[in-house]
Amino acid sequence: MRLIEVFDKATEHEFLMLPVKLYSHEPNWIRPLDKDINLVFDKEENKYFRHGQAKRWILSDATGETIGRVAAFINNKTAKTTEYITGGIGFFECIEDESAAFMLFDVCKNWLTSQGMEAMDGPINFGDRDKWWGLLVDGFTEPNYCMYYHFPYYQGFFENYGFKVYFKQYTYHRSVDAPLPPIYAEKADRIARDTHYKFESIQKNKLEKYAEDFRYIYNKAWIKHSGVREMPKAQAMAVMKQLKPVLDEDIVWFAYYNEEPVGFFIMIPELNQIFKFLNGNLNWWGKIKFLYHKLMGSCKKMFGIAFGIIPEFQGKGLEGAIVIAAAKRIQPMKKYTDFEMNWIGSFNPKMIKICESVGSKVIKTHHTYRYLFDSTKPFFEAPIIE
Repeated sequence: MRLIEVFDKATEHEFLMLPVKLYSHEPNWIRPLDKDINLVFDKEENKYFRHGQAKRWILSDATGETIGRVAAFINNKTAKTTEYITGGIGFFECIEDESAAFMLFDVCKNWLTSQGMEAMDGPINFGDRDKWWGLLVDGFTEPNYCMYYHFPYYQGFFENYGFKVYFKQYTYHRSVDAPLPPIYAEKADRIARDTHYKFESIQKNKLEKYAEDFRYIYNKAWIKHSGVREMPKAQAMAVMKQLKPVLDEDIVWFAYYNEEPVGFFIMIPELNQIFKFLNGNLNWWGKIKFLYHKLMGSCKKMFGIAFGIIPEFQGKGLEGAIVIAAAKRIQPMKKYTDFEMNWIGSFNPKMIKICESVGSKVIKTHHTYRYLFDSTKPFFEAPIIE
Protein backbone atom coordinates (compact mmCIF):
# COMPACT_ATOMS: atom_id res chain seq x y z
CA MET A 1 0.00 0.00 0.00
CA ARG A 2 1.18 3.52 -0.78
CA LEU A 3 0.29 6.86 0.80
CA ILE A 4 0.16 9.85 -1.54
CA GLU A 5 -0.27 13.43 -0.39
CA VAL A 6 -3.00 15.26 -2.28
CA PHE A 7 -1.17 17.85 -4.33
CA ASP A 8 -2.79 18.25 -7.76
CA LYS A 9 -6.08 17.94 -9.66
CA ALA A 10 -5.67 14.19 -10.18
CA THR A 11 -5.16 13.40 -6.49
CA GLU A 12 -7.90 15.87 -5.53
CA HIS A 13 -10.24 13.97 -7.84
CA GLU A 14 -9.30 10.63 -6.28
CA PHE A 15 -9.92 12.10 -2.81
CA LEU A 16 -13.35 13.35 -3.91
CA MET A 17 -14.45 10.22 -5.75
CA LEU A 18 -13.46 7.50 -3.28
CA PRO A 19 -16.73 7.72 -1.27
CA VAL A 20 -18.72 7.55 -4.51
CA LYS A 21 -17.11 4.18 -5.18
CA LEU A 22 -17.31 2.90 -1.60
CA TYR A 23 -20.95 3.80 -0.96
CA SER A 24 -22.33 2.97 -4.41
CA HIS A 25 -24.53 0.20 -2.97
CA GLU A 26 -25.54 2.01 0.23
CA PRO A 27 -29.20 3.08 -0.20
CA ASN A 28 -29.12 5.69 2.59
CA TRP A 29 -25.86 7.41 1.59
CA ILE A 30 -26.33 10.81 -0.03
CA ARG A 31 -23.42 12.09 -2.06
CA PRO A 32 -22.22 15.44 -0.70
CA LEU A 33 -21.91 18.34 -3.11
CA ASP A 34 -18.42 18.37 -4.59
CA LYS A 35 -18.21 22.10 -3.95
CA ASP A 36 -18.84 21.64 -0.20
CA ILE A 37 -15.93 19.23 0.14
CA ASN A 38 -13.63 21.31 -2.05
CA LEU A 39 -14.47 24.44 -0.05
CA VAL A 40 -12.99 22.94 3.12
CA PHE A 41 -9.58 22.66 1.45
CA ASP A 42 -9.68 25.92 -0.51
CA LYS A 43 -7.11 28.26 1.04
CA GLU A 44 -8.80 31.29 -0.48
CA GLU A 45 -12.31 30.43 0.68
CA ASN A 46 -11.92 28.64 4.02
CA LYS A 47 -11.23 31.24 6.69
CA TYR A 48 -9.65 28.58 8.94
CA PHE A 49 -6.50 28.70 6.81
CA ARG A 50 -5.91 32.18 8.24
CA HIS A 51 -5.04 30.59 11.56
CA GLY A 52 -4.41 26.97 10.67
CA GLN A 53 -3.24 24.43 8.15
CA ALA A 54 -4.45 21.19 6.59
CA LYS A 55 -3.05 18.24 4.67
CA ARG A 56 -4.73 15.40 2.77
CA TRP A 57 -3.65 11.93 1.74
CA ILE A 58 -5.01 9.11 -0.36
CA LEU A 59 -4.01 5.47 0.04
CA SER A 60 -3.62 3.16 -2.94
CA ASP A 61 -3.19 -0.61 -3.16
CA ALA A 62 -0.63 -2.55 -5.15
CA THR A 63 -2.61 -2.05 -8.38
CA GLY A 64 -2.76 1.73 -7.91
CA GLU A 65 -6.45 1.75 -6.98
CA THR A 66 -7.44 4.27 -4.28
CA ILE A 67 -8.65 2.42 -1.16
CA GLY A 68 -8.54 5.12 1.53
CA ARG A 69 -8.34 8.81 2.25
CA VAL A 70 -7.92 11.13 5.22
CA ALA A 71 -7.20 14.76 6.13
CA ALA A 72 -5.38 16.24 9.10
CA PHE A 73 -5.58 19.82 10.27
CA ILE A 74 -4.60 22.27 12.97
CA ASN A 75 -6.78 25.14 14.16
CA ASN A 76 -4.43 27.37 16.12
CA LYS A 77 -7.33 29.21 17.75
CA THR A 78 -8.63 26.08 19.49
CA ALA A 79 -5.59 23.78 19.63
CA LYS A 80 -4.70 24.86 23.17
CA THR A 81 -8.18 25.24 24.67
CA THR A 82 -8.27 21.80 26.37
CA GLU A 83 -5.86 19.75 28.48
CA TYR A 84 -3.71 18.79 25.48
CA ILE A 85 -2.56 20.65 22.37
CA THR A 86 -4.90 19.01 19.91
CA GLY A 87 -5.18 18.77 16.15
CA GLY A 88 -7.86 17.07 14.11
CA ILE A 89 -8.46 14.47 11.45
CA GLY A 90 -11.45 14.09 9.18
CA PHE A 91 -12.91 13.05 5.84
CA PHE A 92 -11.74 9.53 6.61
CA GLU A 93 -12.90 6.79 4.24
CA CYS A 94 -11.44 3.33 3.81
CA ILE A 95 -12.14 -0.17 2.56
CA GLU A 96 -12.72 -2.82 5.23
CA ASP A 97 -9.04 -3.35 5.99
CA GLU A 98 -7.74 -2.42 9.42
CA SER A 99 -4.10 -2.21 8.33
CA ALA A 100 -5.07 0.32 5.66
CA ALA A 101 -7.06 2.37 8.20
CA PHE A 102 -4.13 2.33 10.64
CA MET A 103 -1.78 3.61 7.92
CA LEU A 104 -4.13 6.57 7.42
CA PHE A 105 -4.28 7.26 11.17
CA ASP A 106 -0.50 6.95 11.43
CA VAL A 107 0.23 9.53 8.74
CA CYS A 108 -2.04 11.99 10.53
CA LYS A 109 -0.46 11.28 13.91
CA ASN A 110 3.07 11.66 12.54
CA TRP A 111 2.34 14.96 10.82
CA LEU A 112 0.45 16.40 13.79
CA THR A 113 3.25 15.32 16.14
CA SER A 114 5.78 17.12 13.94
CA GLN A 115 3.67 20.27 14.33
CA GLY A 116 3.74 20.12 18.14
CA MET A 117 0.36 18.49 18.73
CA GLU A 118 -0.19 16.14 21.67
CA ALA A 119 -3.51 14.63 20.59
CA MET A 120 -5.91 14.40 17.67
CA ASP A 121 -9.70 14.55 17.55
CA GLY A 122 -11.68 12.91 14.82
CA PRO A 123 -13.39 12.61 12.59
CA ILE A 124 -14.03 16.35 12.67
CA ASN A 125 -14.00 19.30 10.30
CA PHE A 126 -11.44 21.94 9.39
CA GLY A 127 -14.18 24.44 10.09
CA ASP A 128 -17.19 24.96 12.30
CA ARG A 129 -18.79 22.21 14.37
CA ASP A 130 -22.10 22.33 12.52
CA LYS A 131 -20.57 20.51 9.53
CA TRP A 132 -18.65 17.24 9.03
CA TRP A 133 -18.33 16.36 12.70
CA GLY A 134 -18.30 12.94 14.35
CA LEU A 135 -18.28 9.26 13.37
CA LEU A 136 -21.72 7.79 12.71
CA VAL A 137 -22.09 4.76 15.03
CA ASP A 138 -25.86 4.32 15.26
CA GLY A 139 -28.88 5.28 13.18
CA PHE A 140 -27.64 4.68 9.65
CA THR A 141 -30.46 6.68 8.07
CA GLU A 142 -30.04 9.36 5.40
CA PRO A 143 -27.43 11.90 6.52
CA ASN A 144 -28.36 15.52 6.97
CA TYR A 145 -26.67 18.19 4.89
CA CYS A 146 -22.90 18.40 5.48
CA MET A 147 -22.88 15.60 8.03
CA TYR A 148 -20.86 12.41 7.86
CA TYR A 149 -22.33 9.05 6.89
CA HIS A 150 -20.09 6.06 7.64
CA PHE A 151 -19.86 2.31 7.43
CA PRO A 152 -20.46 0.55 10.78
CA TYR A 153 -17.01 -1.05 10.63
CA TYR A 154 -15.31 2.36 10.95
CA GLN A 155 -16.09 2.35 14.69
CA GLY A 156 -13.86 -0.69 15.15
CA PHE A 157 -11.04 1.01 13.24
CA PHE A 158 -11.06 4.04 15.52
CA GLU A 159 -11.43 2.18 18.79
CA ASN A 160 -8.95 -0.58 17.96
CA TYR A 161 -6.36 2.05 17.06
CA GLY A 162 -6.78 3.61 20.49
CA PHE A 163 -9.21 6.48 19.99
CA LYS A 164 -11.52 7.06 22.94
CA VAL A 165 -14.89 8.79 22.96
CA TYR A 166 -14.36 12.46 23.77
CA PHE A 167 -18.08 13.17 23.50
CA LYS A 168 -21.18 11.71 21.89
CA GLN A 169 -23.41 13.59 19.46
CA TYR A 170 -27.15 13.00 19.35
CA THR A 171 -29.45 13.91 16.48
CA TYR A 172 -33.07 14.17 17.68
CA HIS A 173 -36.16 13.53 15.58
CA ARG A 174 -39.86 14.17 15.98
CA SER A 175 -42.90 14.09 13.76
CA VAL A 176 -44.21 17.53 12.85
CA ASP A 177 -47.74 16.49 13.86
CA ALA A 178 -46.71 14.97 17.20
CA PRO A 179 -48.16 16.86 20.18
CA LEU A 180 -46.02 18.06 23.07
CA PRO A 181 -46.17 15.91 26.23
CA PRO A 182 -49.11 17.25 28.37
CA ILE A 183 -47.03 18.50 31.30
CA TYR A 184 -44.69 20.39 29.02
CA ALA A 185 -47.57 21.74 26.96
CA GLU A 186 -49.16 23.17 30.11
CA LYS A 187 -45.97 25.06 31.03
CA ALA A 188 -45.64 26.32 27.48
CA ASP A 189 -49.25 27.45 27.47
CA ARG A 190 -48.68 29.54 30.62
CA ILE A 191 -45.74 31.23 28.91
CA ALA A 192 -47.81 31.89 25.79
CA ARG A 193 -50.53 33.60 27.87
CA ASP A 194 -48.01 35.93 29.52
CA THR A 195 -48.28 39.24 27.65
CA HIS A 196 -44.63 40.03 28.39
CA TYR A 197 -43.69 37.35 25.86
CA LYS A 198 -43.91 37.69 22.10
CA PHE A 199 -43.18 35.14 19.38
CA GLU A 200 -42.59 36.00 15.75
CA SER A 201 -41.33 34.35 12.60
CA ILE A 202 -38.48 35.88 10.65
CA GLN A 203 -38.97 38.35 7.81
CA LYS A 204 -36.35 38.33 5.08
CA ASN A 205 -36.61 42.10 4.61
CA LYS A 206 -35.44 42.59 8.23
CA LEU A 207 -32.42 40.29 8.26
CA GLU A 208 -30.15 42.84 9.91
CA LYS A 209 -32.48 43.08 12.92
CA TYR A 210 -32.74 39.30 13.29
CA ALA A 211 -28.99 38.88 12.81
CA GLU A 212 -28.41 41.11 15.82
CA ASP A 213 -31.10 39.32 17.86
CA PHE A 214 -29.50 36.00 16.93
CA ARG A 215 -26.05 37.26 17.96
CA TYR A 216 -27.35 38.55 21.30
CA ILE A 217 -28.95 35.21 22.22
CA TYR A 218 -26.08 33.12 20.84
CA ASN A 219 -23.45 34.96 22.87
CA LYS A 220 -25.45 34.57 26.08
CA ALA A 221 -26.39 30.92 25.50
CA TRP A 222 -23.20 29.40 24.02
CA ILE A 223 -20.23 31.42 25.18
CA LYS A 224 -19.51 28.93 28.00
CA HIS A 225 -19.15 26.01 25.58
CA SER A 226 -15.63 24.68 25.09
CA GLY A 227 -14.09 26.01 21.89
CA VAL A 228 -16.90 28.52 21.27
CA ARG A 229 -15.96 32.19 20.97
CA GLU A 230 -18.17 35.27 21.11
CA MET A 231 -19.83 35.99 17.79
CA PRO A 232 -19.13 39.46 16.34
CA LYS A 233 -21.80 41.47 14.51
CA ALA A 234 -20.29 40.90 11.06
CA GLN A 235 -20.29 37.12 11.54
CA ALA A 236 -23.95 37.08 12.62
CA MET A 237 -24.92 39.03 9.50
CA ALA A 238 -22.84 36.70 7.35
CA VAL A 239 -24.71 33.72 8.83
CA MET A 240 -28.07 35.28 7.95
CA LYS A 241 -26.96 36.15 4.42
CA GLN A 242 -25.70 32.61 3.91
CA LEU A 243 -29.05 31.20 5.06
CA LYS A 244 -31.19 33.65 3.08
CA PRO A 245 -31.40 31.61 -0.16
CA VAL A 246 -32.89 28.63 1.70
CA LEU A 247 -34.84 30.42 4.44
CA ASP A 248 -38.50 29.56 4.82
CA GLU A 249 -39.94 32.43 6.84
CA ASP A 250 -42.55 30.15 8.42
CA ILE A 251 -39.99 27.94 10.16
CA VAL A 252 -37.58 30.45 11.75
CA TRP A 253 -38.86 31.80 15.07
CA PHE A 254 -37.72 34.24 17.75
CA ALA A 255 -39.00 34.78 21.30
CA TYR A 256 -38.93 38.13 23.10
CA TYR A 257 -39.58 39.19 26.69
CA ASN A 258 -40.41 42.87 27.08
CA GLU A 259 -39.01 43.28 23.54
CA GLU A 260 -35.64 41.75 24.55
CA PRO A 261 -34.61 38.74 22.43
CA VAL A 262 -34.51 35.68 24.68
CA GLY A 263 -34.74 32.67 22.37
CA PHE A 264 -34.68 31.40 18.81
CA PHE A 265 -35.65 28.26 16.96
CA ILE A 266 -34.01 28.28 13.53
CA MET A 267 -35.08 25.62 11.06
CA ILE A 268 -34.46 25.30 7.35
CA PRO A 269 -35.60 22.78 4.75
CA GLU A 270 -33.27 19.77 5.07
CA LEU A 271 -31.26 20.34 1.92
CA ASN A 272 -30.03 16.78 1.46
CA GLN A 273 -33.62 15.82 0.68
CA ILE A 274 -33.14 17.78 -2.54
CA PHE A 275 -29.39 17.42 -3.03
CA LYS A 276 -29.75 13.63 -3.13
CA PHE A 277 -31.14 14.08 -6.65
CA LEU A 278 -28.07 16.05 -7.83
CA ASN A 279 -25.31 13.41 -7.58
CA GLY A 280 -22.90 15.89 -6.03
CA ASN A 281 -23.03 18.47 -8.83
CA LEU A 282 -24.54 21.92 -8.42
CA ASN A 283 -23.76 22.90 -12.01
CA TRP A 284 -26.37 24.50 -14.29
CA TRP A 285 -28.23 21.21 -14.69
CA GLY A 286 -27.97 20.57 -10.96
CA LYS A 287 -29.46 24.00 -10.26
CA ILE A 288 -32.37 23.25 -12.58
CA LYS A 289 -32.99 19.96 -10.76
CA PHE A 290 -32.70 21.76 -7.40
CA LEU A 291 -35.34 24.33 -8.39
CA TYR A 292 -37.59 21.59 -9.78
CA HIS A 293 -37.54 19.55 -6.57
CA LYS A 294 -37.89 22.68 -4.45
CA LEU A 295 -41.02 23.71 -6.38
CA MET A 296 -42.40 20.17 -6.33
CA GLY A 297 -42.07 20.03 -2.54
CA SER A 298 -39.68 17.07 -2.54
CA CYS A 299 -38.30 18.16 0.82
CA LYS A 300 -40.59 17.01 3.63
CA LYS A 301 -38.06 17.32 6.41
CA MET A 302 -37.13 20.39 8.45
CA PHE A 303 -33.66 20.64 9.95
CA GLY A 304 -33.11 22.57 13.17
CA ILE A 305 -29.77 24.26 12.85
CA ALA A 306 -29.99 26.18 16.12
CA PHE A 307 -32.18 26.28 19.23
CA GLY A 308 -31.10 28.79 21.83
CA ILE A 309 -32.56 30.15 25.07
CA ILE A 310 -30.58 32.61 27.19
CA PRO A 311 -29.72 31.03 30.57
CA GLU A 312 -32.05 33.04 32.79
CA PHE A 313 -35.07 31.92 30.75
CA GLN A 314 -34.19 28.23 30.56
CA GLY A 315 -36.36 25.68 32.32
CA LYS A 316 -39.43 27.94 32.48
CA GLY A 317 -41.34 26.44 29.58
CA LEU A 318 -40.09 28.88 26.97
CA GLU A 319 -38.57 26.02 24.98
CA GLY A 320 -41.99 24.44 24.54
CA ALA A 321 -43.73 27.77 24.02
CA ILE A 322 -41.58 28.65 21.03
CA VAL A 323 -42.14 25.15 19.59
CA ILE A 324 -45.91 25.55 20.00
CA ALA A 325 -45.86 29.00 18.40
CA ALA A 326 -44.04 27.54 15.40
CA ALA A 327 -46.28 24.47 15.29
CA LYS A 328 -49.45 26.57 15.08
CA ARG A 329 -48.11 28.01 11.84
CA ILE A 330 -46.37 24.92 10.45
CA GLN A 331 -48.77 22.06 11.15
CA PRO A 332 -51.75 23.40 9.16
CA MET A 333 -49.48 23.96 6.14
CA LYS A 334 -48.86 20.19 5.74
CA LYS A 335 -45.62 21.11 3.97
CA TYR A 336 -43.30 19.19 6.27
CA THR A 337 -43.75 15.81 7.95
CA ASP A 338 -40.50 15.37 9.91
CA PHE A 339 -38.08 17.40 11.95
CA GLU A 340 -34.48 16.65 12.91
CA MET A 341 -32.31 18.81 15.13
CA ASN A 342 -28.64 19.52 14.54
CA TRP A 343 -26.53 17.33 16.80
CA ILE A 344 -26.34 17.97 20.54
CA GLY A 345 -23.24 16.91 22.46
CA SER A 346 -23.30 14.68 25.53
CA PHE A 347 -21.53 17.57 27.25
CA ASN A 348 -24.78 19.57 27.06
CA PRO A 349 -27.30 17.77 29.31
CA LYS A 350 -29.56 20.83 29.53
CA MET A 351 -30.22 20.84 25.80
CA ILE A 352 -30.62 17.06 25.78
CA LYS A 353 -33.27 17.41 28.48
CA ILE A 354 -35.06 20.08 26.42
CA CYS A 355 -35.15 17.86 23.34
CA GLU A 356 -36.44 14.88 25.25
CA SER A 357 -39.00 16.91 27.18
CA VAL A 358 -40.68 18.05 23.97
CA GLY A 359 -41.02 14.45 22.82
CA SER A 360 -38.01 14.12 20.50
CA LYS A 361 -36.14 10.83 20.19
CA VAL A 362 -32.52 10.11 19.21
CA ILE A 363 -32.39 8.93 15.59
CA LYS A 364 -28.62 9.13 14.97
CA THR A 365 -25.54 8.97 17.19
CA HIS A 366 -22.07 10.17 16.20
CA HIS A 367 -18.88 9.95 18.27
CA THR A 368 -16.15 12.56 18.44
CA TYR A 369 -13.03 10.62 19.37
CA ARG A 370 -9.74 11.76 20.87
CA TYR A 371 -6.41 9.98 20.61
CA LEU A 372 -3.54 10.89 22.94
CA PHE A 373 -0.08 10.54 21.42
CA ASP A 374 1.31 9.68 24.88
CA SER A 375 -0.92 6.87 26.13
CA THR A 376 0.48 7.17 29.68
CA LYS A 377 -1.21 10.53 30.13
CA PRO A 378 -4.70 10.69 31.64
CA PHE A 379 -7.65 10.88 29.27
CA PHE A 380 -10.41 13.40 29.95
CA GLU A 381 -13.83 13.48 28.31
CA ALA A 382 -15.26 16.81 27.18
CA PRO A 383 -16.35 18.81 30.25
CA ILE A 384 -20.04 19.00 31.00
CA ILE A 385 -21.62 22.41 30.54
CA GLU A 386 -23.25 23.42 33.80
